[in-house]
Amino acid sequence: MSFEKNLANYVKLIVTHGLNVQKGQIVNIAAEAIHRELCWKVAQEAYRVGASFVNIDLIEPRLQRLRALSSTEKEMNYVPAFVQPKYNELVSSQAASLRIIGLEYPELLSDLDPRKLNLARIAQYKAMEDFYKEGISKSKLHWTIAAAATEGWAQRIFQDKEPAEAKKLLWEQIFAITRSNRDDVLEVWAEHNRTLQLRARRLTDLGIKSLRFEGPGTDLQVGLSSRAIFKGGGDVGPYGVEYEPNIPTEECFTTPDYRATSGKVRATRPFLINGKLIKGLELEFREGEIVFFKAAEGTETFKEYIASDKGASRLGEVALVGIDSPVYQSGLIFEEILFDENAACHIAVGSAYKFCLAEGDKLTAAELESVGCNESTVHTDMMISSQEVDVTAETYGGSLVKLIEKGAWVDF
Repeated sequence: MSFEKNLANYVKLIVTHGLNVQKGQIVNIAAEAIHRELCWKVAQEAYRVGASFVNIDLIEPRLQRLRALSSTEKEMNYVPAFVQPKYNELVSSQAASLRIIGLEYPELLSDLDPRKLNLARIAQYKAMEDFYKEGISKSKLHWTIAAAATEGWAQRIFQDKEPAEAKKLLWEQIFAITRSNRDDVLEVWAEHNRTLQLRARRLTDLGIKSLRFEGPGTDLQVGLSSRAIFKGGGDVGPYGVEYEPNIPTEECFTTPDYRATSGKVRATRPFLINGKLIKGLELEFREGEIVFFKAAEGTETFKEYIASDKGASRLGEVALVGIDSPVYQSGLIFEEILFDENAACHIAVGSAYKFCLAEGDKLTAAELESVGCNESTVHTDMMISSQEVDVTAETYGGSLVKLIEKGAWVDF
């Protein structure tokens, strides 16, 4: 199919399946300015299906660099007063929120002071805390993250290609991985969701007490509470219909008991924190805390990040992904978490998902702590599997069940 047809399918997927915009719903779109044409197409489709109001926030990425170079640490803590009420209104009005990722300048922040960047990130998170804790974590609004190609991002992946050709190849990968190169894209995604949801239910029904990851440089045990629920595919929002938080998505994930994490683990793919690529990361956990780490690149950035608060060095998510994933099958490393997390099993330091605990939205802070549900201002996924990694579950009934062998699902 032509680029225009694939893009039209992709826009339909984002609006109809991802956001699942309902009649009368408010839609907020945020993206770097380079993605203005895609934002425009999404807005047109959102109005076509019945949105009552569409807002587009276009971000100039160079401003973040300019601010960090021009501001003191105290000034980096400032967040305009209008930010909090805006995002609170998105939650209270049960809006649909889309974030389009794809960096115009992938290395724009890589040489900046990691402390300054992290201070700004923490301040922004605190201003939007209700949006994350009520809107995102409790599905009180529809939210989706999707990607768009840029020449800068594409050349990080296809380094031997000219910018225009690299961008074309990246768009082809986005369309293939999101299944937007098929006219039956919505039907294919419906079936894909059924597969992920069935797998998640089977994992939940096992009653898993711990997951053990074993491979080169990795022998990690992640404990789960008896309340743990695996999620996969879409979630149900305030209108009683499904929406898709991530396009693409290939994972089945849950909330760990952070206290029951121990062992060593090696990241199998690089990942970005505050604009800096973290490469060659190795971690050691003891009694739920990171007690040692080293990285080939990004050491200071990672150090600042996991010192953000008390929960920043503890686990908030564990996710299982098989090598049947189209992201893994592409053979590419995207240096973008939306794609790379869907290529491999991963863990995340930081905040945990309450919706991955039975009646998690009804538990008090003390009850959440009693099952090891982590709280933090951070949340970053780190890929920890490949075709050399096995994953074994120990159930609360005392059984050992091989879930993933040499990267591939076993009867799941």
